[in-house]
Amino acid sequence: MTVRNLDALFRPKSVAVIGASHRPGSVGAMVWKRLTEGGFTGPIWAVNPKYDILDGHATVGDVGDLPEPPTVAIICTRPATWPAIVHNLGGHGTRAVVIVGETRSDEDRMHLRHALSAARPHLLRILGPGSLGIITPALHAHLGAPACTVKAGGVAWVSQSNALTNAVLGWADARGLGFSHAVALGDEADVDAGDVLDYLASDAATRAILLEVDTIHAARKFMSAARAAARNKPVLALRSGRDDPTDALYTAAFRRAGMVRVDSLDDLLDEIETLGLGRVAAGSSATLITSDRGLATLSRDAFRAAGDTLAPCSQQNTAAIRDALPLATAGNPLLLGATALPEHFGTALKVLADQRDTGTAFVVHASTHSAPAEEVAQVLIAHQRYAYRGLLACFFGGISLATRDALHAHGIPVHSTPQRLARAFARLVDYRLGRELLMQTPEGQPARVSAAVDAAQAQACAALKAGITELDGDAAAQLLAHFGLIALSPQQHAEPAVVDIKVELRDDENFGPVFRFSAPSEDGIAPPLRLYGLPPLNPILSRDVVAKSAYARYTDPESILAALTSVSQVVCDIREIVGLSLALRVMHDRVAVVDPHIRLSQTRSRFAIVPYPRRYEETFDWHGEKLTVRPIRPEDETAHRDMIDAMTPDDLRLRFFGAVRGFDHSQLARMTQIDYDREMALIATVPTADGSTRTLGVVRAVSDPDNETAEFAVAVRSDQKGRGLGRLLTQRIIAYAKTRGTHWLVGEVLRENSAMLGLAKSCGFTVTHTDDPAVMAFRMPLTDNDKNA
Repeated sequence: MTVRNLDALFRPKSVAVIGASHRPGSVGAMVWKRLTEGGFTGPIWAVNPKYDILDGHATVGDVGDLPEPPTVAIICTRPATWPAIVHNLGGHGTRAVVIVGETRSDEDRMHLRHALSAARPHLLRILGPGSLGIITPALHAHLGAPACTVKAGGVAWVSQSNALTNAVLGWADARGLGFSHAVALGDEADVDAGDVLDYLASDAATRAILLEVDTIHAARKFMSAARAAARNKPVLALRSGRDDPTDALYTAAFRRAGMVRVDSLDDLLDEIETLGLGRVAAGSSATLITSDRGLATLSRDAFRAAGDTLAPCSQQNTAAIRDALPLATAGNPLLLGATALPEHFGTALKVLADQRDTGTAFVVHASTHSAPAEEVAQVLIAHQRYAYRGLLACFFGGISLATRDALHAHGIPVHSTPQRLARAFARLVDYRLGRELLMQTPEGQPARVSAAVDAAQAQACAALKAGITELDGDAAAQLLAHFGLIALSPQQHAEPAVVDIKVELRDDENFGPVFRFSAPSEDGIAPPLRLYGLPPLNPILSRDVVAKSAYARYTDPESILAALTSVSQVVCDIREIVGLSLALRVMHDRVAVVDPHIRLSQTRSRFAIVPYPRRYEETFDWHGEKLTVRPIRPEDETAHRDMIDAMTPDDLRLRFFGAVRGFDHSQLARMTQIDYDREMALIATVPTADGSTRTLGVVRAVSDPDNETAEFAVAVRSDQKGRGLGRLLTQRIIAYAKTRGTHWLVGEVLRENSAMLGLAKSCGFTVTHTDDPAVMAFRMPLTDNDKNA
């Protein structure tokens, strides 16, 4: 289960505290106090047979005596009571519970298992056990025992640690900062980090997510959720334990998901300020504004240490600054001078607004007689609208709480030192670059003739049938050669090499099959290359690996990229491969394989990221053409744009429910770079005279995280309408959804789209009205249970 009923936890309408108490120091007393003091406006009930009244609230003795089912119940009782309580709550319609207590013994863990079993038939979600709780400040909902009440803000906090959560909430409260939500996951018996990321990815109140984790459970679900979230908003992750042997794997996973890994709690706390308040565009450059030369030097050094993101000062910028601020020294930092007045800071922002290459504005200031900090702050508030890429401030010596709160109210983050300011911005740049990596379109991967892949598959299966589970030497080289990987002969081993890159495929208990890359130090002083990669790789992801090697400048990297990508394809296409080790010998003009070893098995762990599903490819004759129906790939972006460009404006309006002028790269990337674990887009293509392919149509099904329902849509080039392509694609997406175990296939269509309505009915969909008179809905059950529902 994933997001099912999580809205109950994040947006509760009523709350019951099971085991609410007056007893000082008890869990029930702490939870009840925080709920009532937090000011939650919905109905709240105390459940405890020992009381009739608790703080003016009527108390009931049993869950069955509640006047109505609470949206959420907080359980503060001992583990032995959990199964019966959960059973009763689920039967009455409660959708989620928070279990605050911990499991300390085998008997406690047995009771937890029974509680989970009791929850399952009702789809009731359990946060915990051992959870500090979940907080939604906008609703004044404090469901648990946090150390303080929490203000509303734009950042969500998600953590596996209760102690750290309390510390962060207290730190933020002391600085007038808040959260959209704060979640302490506890033991993650049901609701885990992946579930919460899934929910927060589409939560409008959350502008950014701060995640603290020690261990990732259900890696495939986590990676899908993290990648979806990072496409929409910054996700920053903190994981302690750099000396953990698997820590480098977490670094690779976070980067692959588009998340930004931070090195310390201080860095994560700074982002509560930057992301929770600021409307800062994650551009790649910034301009510093200050009045003091010493502060200018400190600030410049800080930005250089954090990644040198200061924008160059052009001649045009210099001339504009001299005209508006004759006493200022143009440059970056922009030095206003020791006698600068508060209004000069506002003038600087206005001048920079006309120079779009100056990026985000950073004001670093220490109070002076001519420019008191409080007056400068008011000028920044008044001129904030000119900072088109956002405005951040640093006031040495501090400012009053009233001034700080006024800056916060206008979305201006305030940092205490230039170093913290620079690092906070550098992480925004890291997020932008990571998101771009997610959205880049890779060049086409080397074509693999199906017969060659099938031959490699047959070799692996034949070996297993003969009882052979290890392939070495010529046998391993033969299999790899089907993917363009050529092994060196013994006579060629003496050829000069730039470096040998060791590649290993390992089976991690959390992430499944992962690659480990290693190479010796270039000079014997720098550390050796050791990093992980999650398959599948493509040339862009392979380039990210190669860029980290000091040897990249000694050779053409393209041959290395092709070899790494081919190794990934071997592992993805031949599912019998459970282990692999080889060296890629990098020479000046080519890359070859040395000492390959392959381990085979009938079964292997699931990939954390689902690779391209080649099994859904099929090619057949269609109206005299060779038509291929296959899953969409990232490199299909250009052909997909051509298909959309070939559709008439009216066809586009009917498909996208409004006028469409076209799609930019980021929109097309979302269409072509899909997560095959949750979404499928099948395209129909035909070959062209120049050897490329032309996309004629696409059908898409996007399932909810629970795989309960998938939303379906189909589009066909306007010049291909009336040839049965829409029906062909629809039938194939229905078959695909059935193999996935999806329960319902649904969709919506404009009432005037008679062709789509006719197609839906003829394929077996039931068509119904919606609340919008202009829109019709269609729905098809895909399992026998749903057909009988």
